[in-house]
Amino acid sequence: MDPIAEVRAFNRFYTEVIGVLGPGMHDSPYSLTEARVLYELGQAPAPMETGEIRRALGLDAGHLSRLLTRLEADGLVTRERAGHDARRQVVSLTGAGRETYTDLDGKSAAQVAALLDGADLPRLLSGMAAIREALGGAPRSDTVVIRPPRPGDLGWVVQRHGAIYGREQGWGADFEALVARVCADFLDHLGDPGQAGWIAEVDGRPAGCVLCVRSDQRTAQLRLLLVEPWARGRGVGARLVEECLRFAADAGYTRIRLWTRDVLTSARRIYQAAGFEVTGTEQADGFVDEIWEREIPPFTDGN
Repeated sequence: MDPIAEVRAFNRFYTEVIGVLGPGMHDSPYSLTEARVLYELGQAPAPMETGEIRRALGLDAGHLSRLLTRLEADGLVTRERAGHDARRQVVSLTGAGRETYTDLDGKSAAQVAALLDGADLPRLLSGMAAIREALGGAPRSDTVVIRPPRPGDLGWVVQRHGAIYGREQGWGADFEALVARVCADFLDHLGDPGQAGWIAEVDGRPAGCVLCVRSDQRTAQLRLLLVEPWARGRGVGARLVEECLRFAADAGYTRIRLWTRDVLTSARRIYQAAGFEVTGTEQADGFVDEIWEREIPPFTDGN
């Protein structure tokens, strides 16, 4: 596969889908770039300096000046010297300009709504976020949503454990099979009030997971804690462990345990911060299996 050819093919496909190759946006006389200038001005809470517009759109000064001259001639924008610095220009929409912006913005939203009608939105939005992140354009979000698993989520749990730990630790099919058995056992006991699971999401994308299952009548077990590499450092793992502890306390357990390996240093830090301590070890091939435990209740979330 030629990555350059693939990217160019995607660009051709997407520009055709959104209709930016015609002479004007949404049957207007204005090009995509002119419409973007109107959009930036329409979204701004105050008049914008020309330098702000150039930086927002990546335009050179000469190109922007020609665009503004046309929009000004059409009565859509005004330009004047900035009050705090006569060397700078500020640009504002006129009444006609705001009407044009509102019309173009409404048509653009309607076009996208029609494009999304019947689409697989989780898959589409996840793919778009992945492209933005891979190309360095995705803003970092620290908003973490913790929710119960939905149909299909545990398949994702198995796949991501296999892929991530295969790449990072070299663990193979035996480990993935273990994860699959844990998930199958969880699904086989969905009616057990002593077990629960959670998926963490960041910007609508699955970012991590954890299960809390029954070890015995008084002991819960934390299983399958995972945080996606791109989501690490945002407190996702700590939030998942906190959710697990809160559930265990509410379910009446008095103790919780987990199994991990000494090579999983990030997970071990999360467990230690949550009050777990190592209570047993066993030497394995190239690493040490560890059992960690802590008492519950009481459990407090610091509030």
